[in-house]
Amino acid sequence: MIEKAPSHAPVPGDEHTRPRFARAALLTIDMQADFVSGPHAVPGTEQIVPAVARLVRAFRDARRPIVHMVRLYLPDGGNADICRRSLIASGTRLVAPHSPGSRLADGLSPASAPSLDPGRLLSGAAQPLADGEHVIYKPRWSAFYQTPLRRHLDDLGVDTLVVAGCNYPNCPRATIYDAGARDYRLVIAEDATSGFGESARPEMTGIAVRCLTVTAIERRLTAGTDESPTPSSPAVA
Repeated sequence: MIEKAPSHAPVPGDEHTRPRFARAALLTIDMQADFVSGPHAVPGTEQIVPAVARLVRAFRDARRPIVHMVRLYLPDGGNADICRRSLIASGTRLVAPHSPGSRLADGLSPASAPSLDPGRLLSGAAQPLADGEHVIYKPRWSAFYQTPLRRHLDDLGVDTLVVAGCNYPNCPRATIYDAGARDYRLVIAEDATSGFGESARPEMTGIAVRCLTVTAIERRLTAGTDESPTPSSPAVA
C-alpha cells in the first residue's frame, strides 16, 4: 500500500513556493576572510568560495540583485551574539571593523569595489559596491534581524531568495526561516553553503525550500525560467 504524504507536507509545484528567478536576489552570508581561513575559520567555508563566486558571477550576468551579509564585531564584543561576547571581549579580533579579516572573501567583490565602510554599515545602512550589489551588516544569526534587508528587497521587487555562504546550522538556516516567515520563495545553494549535510536536505524540503546546485541555479538564471524541482526532488546537477 502506498502511504500518503502527511497533510502538512509541502505541495509539489505549489504556486506559492515555486521560485521565480526573474524576481530573485542572491544572499551571501558571512563570506568574510576570517571565516574562510585563519584560527577562526569555519570548517568547509574555504572550500565553497569558488562555488559562491560562481553564483555571484551568474547573478551579475543575469542583472539580478546581490546582497552580501557581513558581521563586524566591535572590540568590546558589545554587538556580538551573547555566546561570543566573552571571546571578543577577551581580545580576540574576529571580523573587526577595518581589519583584513572583515573583508569579503577573495573573488566575491566586484572589480574596483570600495572597501567596506564600517561606519555606514554599523549605522544600519546598505553600502553599494556596484550596480545592483550591496553589503549589509547583520548583528545576529538572521539576515533580517535589525537590518534594512526587507526594505531593500521590497524596493527591488524581489520575491525569491537564493541563499549561500557560511555556515548552514547558524546564519543561513536562521535567515531561511525568517525569510519564510516573510513569505519569500526560497532556494538554498547546497554546494555553496558550508555545513550543509545530509540532515539539512529533509529539513529544508520540509518547509518548501528548493535545494539546488550552483549549476542548476546558473541554468535557471540563464534560461530565465521559474521552473524548479518539487520540494521532495533531489537537487539537479
